[in-house]
Amino acid sequence: MSDVTRILAAAEAGDPRAAEQLLPLVYDELRKLAAQQLAGEKPGQTLEATALVHEAYLRLVGAANARPWDGRGHFFAAVAQAMRRTLVERARRKGRRKHGGQRQREYPDLDGLLAPQQDAELLALHEALERFAAHDPLKAKLVELRFFGGLTLAEAASHLGISLSTADRGWRYARAWLYAAMAEAPPKETDQA
Repeated sequence: MSDVTRILAAAEAGDPRAAEQLLPLVYDELRKLAAQQLAGEKPGQTLEATALVHEAYLRLVGAANARPWDGRGHFFAAVAQAMRRTLVERARRKGRRKHGGQRQREYPDLDGLLAPQQDAELLALHEALERFAAHDPLKAKLVELRFFGGLTLAEAASHLGISLSTADRGWRYARAWLYAAMAEAPPKETDQA
């Protein structure tokens, strides 16, 4: 049992010191994951990798959000999801008219996972991914792990407990489905202040 798994089990059992012990062990990996997510952002953005790590971590280990973790892989998948939520909330906020949200939407290149992401692109992907999750939750999780979690296809397949060839077929299908869904969805204007 790795230290991370042991500490996650202790946190699940109610040990108040477990969360304090966990962050130093996983901080470098979380920061690397966050840096990958923010690598394509324009210079001068207000959200930095450190802030994204802290926001995601607080969402996961806060007292109100205590969850049972099924090991290291489950924890990092949950971190990827928390980072996704943080980035989506930030993009929605920036998409409001008062934050300059009247820009033309462009669609992301799902093959270039490290390609620059615009807020409108991230929201378009999020909306399409939500619809896709209702259609095929496993393949939606695969996209989430690859795109938001920065995992390779092999790592995502291993985490999901599927073969590499199944993951490859699922990834190709998901990309095609998401491209089609994003192409037919008209850009939404957010008038919220």
